[in-house]
Amino acid sequence: MNRRTKIAAVAAALLITAGAANSAVASGDGRGGSREASALTGTAKLYRPAGDDITFSFDAHLAAKDNKDPEAATGTIRFSHYKGGKGGYAVAEVDCLVTGGKVAVVTGVVTETDVDGFRNKRVGVSVHDDGRHDRLGYNWITKEEYKELPPCMSTAPFEKVRSGTGDFHVLPWRLEYPTE
Repeated sequence: MNRRTKIAAVAAALLITAGAANSAVASGDGRGGSREASALTGTAKLYRPAGDDITFSFDAHLAAKDNKDPEAATGTIRFSHYKGGKGGYAVAEVDCLVTGGKVAVVTGVVTETDVDGFRNKRVGVSVHDDGRHDRLGYNWITKEEYKELPPCMSTAPFEKVRSGTGDFHVLPWRLEYPTE
C-alpha cells in the first residue's frame, strides 16, 4: 500500500471513530447514561430602563424515563424584583417543563416568598435561548376572580434580557413517535 493510500485510510478511520463518538455523546449524557428528556438552566436579569433589578434563574429538568410526561419535571424557578428598596422574591418548585428548539415553557408552584398572597400560586415562564439576545416571558394569576394557571402555560417571551446576563440553556425535548 502506498503512502497516500495509508494516509487516506487512517484519516477515514479517524473520521468514522470521531463520528461514532459524537453520535454516542449526542444520544447519551457523555458518561454512558441516557440524555435527560429536556432541561432549562441559567440566570438572567431583565432589561428595564427605569432601573428595576429583576432576576430569573432556572434549574429545571425532565428525566429520560419521564420523556412522555412533562409534568414529571423537577427543579426550581427563582425570581426577584426590586426597585428603590422595595420588592420581593419567590422560589417555585417546578411542576412542568416543555421545550422545543431554543424555547422552553416551565411552570412551578411558589413554595418560598416574601410577597403576601403569592405562596402556593402557580407561575409560568417562557424562555427563548437565542445566545446573545435571550428573551423571557412570565405570568401568574393573583386575582381571586380568575382560575389558577394550568401547568405548562405561559406567555410568549416578550421581555428583553439585560446584555451580558443571559446564560440560558434549553435542551430540546425529543418526542418519540410511534411508527404505524
